[in-house]
Amino acid sequence: MIDVAVTKLSSKGQIVIPSEMRNGFSKGEKLIIIKNEGQFILKKVKDLGKNFEEDLIFAKRTEEALKRYERGFTKKMNAKDFTEEIEKW
Repeated sequence: MIDVAVTKLSSKGQIVIPSEMRNGFSKGEKLIIIKNEGQFILKKVKDLGKNFEEDLIFAKRTEEALKRYERGFTKKMNAKDFTEEIEKW
């Protein structure tokens, strides 16, 4: 079943989840927002698996590294140095 409600975006970029849709959510609970074109998907982080939050951080860092590479901001290093650098993450 799909529930639909109307809300608005505040000047600070905050969105209120209507009270009738907050069942099952707790204050302070971590949520993930996935944007797909003009659509947003809201999910509980705890429902996505124990390592999901870490995987998301790694994915963001990988994306940032790819963007730096595409702009030409790279440096060469051997496999040992690369492995040591990755372990710092």
